[in-house]
Amino acid sequence: MNTINHKKYGQTLKKVVVPKLNKPWLLLGAVLLFASSCKKTDYLNINAADRPGLAAHISFVNARPVSANIQFWVYTTQVTKTALAINTKSDYLDTQFGDVQINFTEGTNTSYKASRQFGNSATFSSSGGPNGPIANYYHTVFAVKNTKATADSLILFYDDLSAPAAGKAKVRFVNLAPGTPNVDFGVAGQTALFTNTAYGRAGGSILSGTGANTWSLGPFVSVDAGAVNFSVTKTSDHAALTISNDKLTNVTLAAGKIYTIYINGTPGSTAVGATIITHN
Repeated sequence: MNTINHKKYGQTLKKVVVPKLNKPWLLLGAVLLFASSCKKTDYLNINAADRPGLAAHISFVNARPVSANIQFWVYTTQVTKTALAINTKSDYLDTQFGDVQINFTEGTNTSYKASRQFGNSATFSSSGGPNGPIANYYHTVFAVKNTKATADSLILFYDDLSAPAAGKAKVRFVNLAPGTPNVDFGVAGQTALFTNTAYGRAGGSILSGTGANTWSLGPFVSVDAGAVNFSVTKTSDHAALTISNDKLTNVTLAAGKIYTIYINGTPGSTAVGATIITHN
C-alpha cells in the first residue's frame, strides 16, 4: 500500500483506501473530533508558545510474513526506537499529521523496503488513495506483503478508541494473510461479526458513499467480554480456515478493552496464523 505498487485487493493490493476528509460531511467529522478534545480557548486564543503540540498518534505493526525486524520512519525521521519483530506492535507514537510519507526499513539497513504517501489523494473510493493521519486522533499502520507476498506495502487504519459499553469489549478483524480468499470472522456458533473480508481489508470497512466517516476503514464492533472461541471461514463455501497457531481458541476478552485480530502469513510456509493486539 512511493507509492507502493498494489493493484487491487486480492491481487497486488495497490490502494488501500481510507476516508477522504475533503468532502464536507467527512471534514465536519474531523472538525467535531478536534473540537471535542479542545475548548475554544485552549488553542487559538492563547499565546503560540503556550499552545500544546498537535500530533497524530500511530501504532505501528509488523505484519509481514518475514522473520526480519523492521523500523518505521515518517519522512526521514525514525519514529520507532525499538525494531519490531514479526507480528508485534509499537505503542501509539506522536507523529506528523496530514500529508505524510511513512516508510519502513529492515534490520539495520537504512534503505526503505516500502514507502507510502498518505493524505495526498482527492478521492475517497476503491481506486483512490488514502487520507492522512488526523491530529489528536489514533491510527494503526501495518507493514504487509501483497497478496502473492512478492512486494512490501503499508496500510493505515483509523482507530475508534471510544469505550465500549459496560461488560463489553470491542473487536476489529483484518485479513492480512497473503493468498487467502475472502473470509468471514466471528464468534464460533454465532452469526459472523464480519463477512466477505478481502485481503488487505478490515471487516466491515466502507470504501465509498455517505456512510463513510473517520473510522470507516477500521470499524470495531462490541462483543461480550469473557472467554470466546473465534472462527474464520471462507466466504465462498463457509469451510473453516485452519489457523496454525491456535490463537483464536479460548481467547479472553477483558471488559472495556479494544482489540484488533488479524490473520497473517507464516515465513517459509503457506500456513495461516492469527495475532491479537490490544489498543488500550
